[in-house]
Amino acid sequence: MARKTANDDPLAPVTLAVGQEELLLDRAVQEVVAAAKAADADTDVRDLTPDQVQPGTLAELTSPSLFAERKVVVVRNAQDLSADTVKDVKAYLGAPAEEITLVLLHAGGAKGKGLLDAARAGAREVACPKMTKPADRLAFVRGEFRAVGRSATPEACQALVDSIGSDLRELASAVSQLVADVEGTIDEAIVGRYYTGRAEASSFTVADRAVEGRAAEALEALRWSLATGVAPVLITSALAQGVRAIGKLSSARGGRPADLARELGMPPWKIDRVRQQMRGWTPDGVAVALRAVAEADAGVKGGGDDPEYALEKAVVTIARAARSRGRG
Repeated sequence: MARKTANDDPLAPVTLAVGQEELLLDRAVQEVVAAAKAADADTDVRDLTPDQVQPGTLAELTSPSLFAERKVVVVRNAQDLSADTVKDVKAYLGAPAEEITLVLLHAGGAKGKGLLDAARAGAREVACPKMTKPADRLAFVRGEFRAVGRSATPEACQALVDSIGSDLRELASAVSQLVADVEGTIDEAIVGRYYTGRAEASSFTVADRAVEGRAAEALEALRWSLATGVAPVLITSALAQGVRAIGKLSSARGGRPADLARELGMPPWKIDRVRQQMRGWTPDGVAVALRAVAEADAGVKGGGDDPEYALEKAVVTIARAARSRGRG
């Protein structure tokens, strides 16, 4: 979820939303608008793109009104404002108008940094970073359930992330659907019933069966995934994640799942799952499996004539590597 500064009043004179995660940026705007309309149902909302904000536009929109109406002025992609308009905005930041809430959306980074720094001096800031890490998306899903007062198991949250992928809007929509349709605690089985067949879910099923040494089931899942249109590159990615998790945990120091989770960047429940999957693995087996994944990845990205064969070969090799201990 978006992170906020200590000044958490959505009706602060200036709110600065920084980042590139569109859902969080939109929510930052919606929060301010909702608060303004709760204070005054007739609040005038102006939502503007950089090309709609010319020199003088902000002064016109924030000038005193005969009716003293409340107004919310939203400026999107503020990093793209012209130099003259930036001067106007900086001047306004020094003396914001009463009954006006200015919302600046800025991508962060070097472009438009002068405006970003000026706004940060006194604005309420909402961080809206792009969620590129699976752990961030998992935390987002947990937060969505908490926000509506519903309980979901860790496995269910992870299954939802695996099923839906990286699109936060789709993740939020999925949580809303589950909350609306299901009573009580939401578990992994419920998520599976709703979202089985999604590309990333099926690719992780292939990986789970392979690292568990269940070659026949892994091949069956692979063929089903390919038949339903799953991109081969998603499958190689899932295989790589599965083998790397085995390698990380096998080389880690012993300890409680919570301690290992912090050390390896995995949720505690996944530590328990990988511990079960790693039985039968050896360091040599991990090395063999990683080479198989690399060869498959090259094969599905144009290095081979038959991506399906490259994946089947990798799955069989990984499943055999999972049974390498004791075969000596």
